[in-house]
Amino acid sequence: MKKKQVLSALLTAGLVLSANGVSAQGPNNVQNTPNINSISAFDNKIIKKISADNMYNTIKLLSEQPRVAGTDGELKAVHYIQSQFEQYGYETEIQPFKIYDSVRNNVSGALTINGQDLKPYVFTGSYSAEVTAEVIDVGKALPGTVPDTVKGKIALIERGDNPFVDKIKNVIEKGAVGVIMYNNSGTSNAFGSADPGQNIPAVAITRAQGLDLVGQLKSGTISAQLKVSGSGFVEKTSYNVIAKMKPNKNKDTGQVVMVSAHHDSIPGGPGANDDASGVSAVLELARVMAHMPIDTELRFVTFGAEEKGLLGSYHYARSLSETEADRIVGQFQIEMIGSKDSGGDHNAKGLIMYTLDGMKNIVTDLGAAAGARTAVKEILTYGKVGRSDHQPFHEIGVPAAVFCHAPLEQWYHTPQDTIDKIDKTKLQEAAEVIGAAVYQIARPDTPALEHSRVAPKPVDYDFENRPL
Repeated sequence: MKKKQVLSALLTAGLVLSANGVSAQGPNNVQNTPNINSISAFDNKIIKKISADNMYNTIKLLSEQPRVAGTDGELKAVHYIQSQFEQYGYETEIQPFKIYDSVRNNVSGALTINGQDLKPYVFTGSYSAEVTAEVIDVGKALPGTVPDTVKGKIALIERGDNPFVDKIKNVIEKGAVGVIMYNNSGTSNAFGSADPGQNIPAVAITRAQGLDLVGQLKSGTISAQLKVSGSGFVEKTSYNVIAKMKPNKNKDTGQVVMVSAHHDSIPGGPGANDDASGVSAVLELARVMAHMPIDTELRFVTFGAEEKGLLGSYHYARSLSETEADRIVGQFQIEMIGSKDSGGDHNAKGLIMYTLDGMKNIVTDLGAAAGARTAVKEILTYGKVGRSDHQPFHEIGVPAAVFCHAPLEQWYHTPQDTIDKIDKTKLQEAAEVIGAAVYQIARPDTPALEHSRVAPKPVDYDFENRPL
C-alpha cells in the first residue's frame, strides 16, 4: 500500500506516521483518552440505525440449512445476499470460481512388492490409477533434490519438512508415475493428501515399512504394483458476492473501504455464528450506509469457500490489479460475532481484532477507538491470527483485520452452531464498532473533523496473545 494513499485515512483517525509505522497518538505524541459522550454524537448517524433484530433475522434465515461451498445451500444464500444488496441500491456482482472436493467412494489401494501387499493408506484426493514400475528413493523430495532418474518410476518419499502436495509436485515435475510415502515417526500409515491435477496414484505406508524399502533399495532394484481406485476430485463452483456504492464524482477520493464476511458453512453445520453472524453485520451495515454521504467507495463482499481454505477471498484478492488493491485503504473482516458462549470473561465481551502479522494498522487503530465510543464502551485489544479472510488482503498489501469474539464457543464447527446460541447484544455492539470505524473513513467531512472538538480521538491499545 502506498503511503500517500493511506495518509488520508490516517488523518481521518487523527493519527501520525512515525518511523516505526502508525502511531496511535495525538499532536506532540500525547496519548488521547476518548470522550465517550461527545464522540458518540459523531457516530450517531450510523449506530442509531443498526438493528440487532435485523441481524438476528438474517442469521435465522441463513442458518436454516448448511451453506457448504459448491452446494445448492450456498447458492441459495448467495442469491439472497445479492438481492438484499440490490434492495439497498448497491451495484452488485456474483463472482464464480472453481473449487474441488475430494472423493472417497469405496476407495481402495494396493501396493504389491515381492508378492506382498503392504496394505497402504490412500492419500485424500489421490488420483485413481494402476501402475507397475521401479521404485526409487528420493528422500523427502525437497525442492532441488529430486533426481532426473525418477522419470517413469514410483517415488519413495519420507514424510516431513515440506507439505504432501509439494512433495508430489516435485516428483511429478521430474516425471514420476506414482508415490509411496512413509511416515517420519510412529506406527501409523493414515496420512497424506494430494491436490487437483496431481494425476498419479499416491499412498502412505508406515515408517517401518518405508525404512525396510530404503534398505532393500540399497541392495538392488525393486519393482512395485501400485493401484488406487475410488479416489480423486470433483469440480464444483463457489461464489463471492460483491456490492459497491461509489461516491459522487466531485467528492470521490479514489479510495475504497471494504467490509466482508464469509457465507459458507461446514458440512452438516447450519453455521449460525460461523459465519451467518458476520454476513448479517455486512448486510446491516450496507443497509445503514446506503444513503449516507460518502467520499470513499463502500465495498461489501461475502466470500465463498472460506471453510475450504480461504478460497473465495484468495480468488477475489488475486483478481485485483495492483492499482485496484492500492485503492483499498482498509479491509474489515467480520467473523463469528454473535455467540453467547464465546469470549469468556475478557473485556468487550471478548470482542478482539486480529491481524496476520500481529502489527497494528489503520483498521485496528480505528476499531480500537470505536470500541470506546460506542455501546461496547471499552477500547478493543488486538492479536495475531490468520485462518480468516483478512489473510489474502494482508498478503497483497491491504491493511486488514478480522473482528470476532474469542476464545471461540464449544459449538464452533459443530451441528450445534444454531440460532438459539446467538446473542443480540453482541451482534449490536460488534456492528456498532465496525460501522463507526468504517464510516470514519468513508464520511466526506473527515479531514475537517480532525480539528473539531467532537472529532474521534485516537487511543492507546494493547496487543493480547489470546488464542481463538
